[in-house]
Amino acid sequence: MSDSNVKNVSGEEAYKIINEEKELIILDVRSKEEYDNGHIPGAKLLPVQVLSMRIDELGVYIDKPILVYCASGVRSPRAVETLIENEFTNIYHLSRGISSWTHKLTK
Repeated sequence: MSDSNVKNVSGEEAYKIINEEKELIILDVRSKEEYDNGHIPGAKLLPVQVLSMRIDELGVYIDKPILVYCASGVRSPRAVETLIENEFTNIYHLSRGISSWTHKLTK
């Protein structure tokens, strides 16, 4: 993931971006069960396994900033690659996943 459209961020950096970027889309690429157990407030669930098949759902956000995360940073790089392949241009990647998130989660 060395694309110039992607910025790897920590949990603290992601929190700051969420509070500053008013048009930010938060994309949770974990399973529904993981999402239901707690997610970043405002996150849209789109599991990495179905992302490429459902990429059109994100089409309206192609030029908007998008924060992508999974549980630990293992699955989300696949999602980021899918976004890059589909010409998304402003991607933030929570590099260690939600495990690096220290703020309140929504259930």
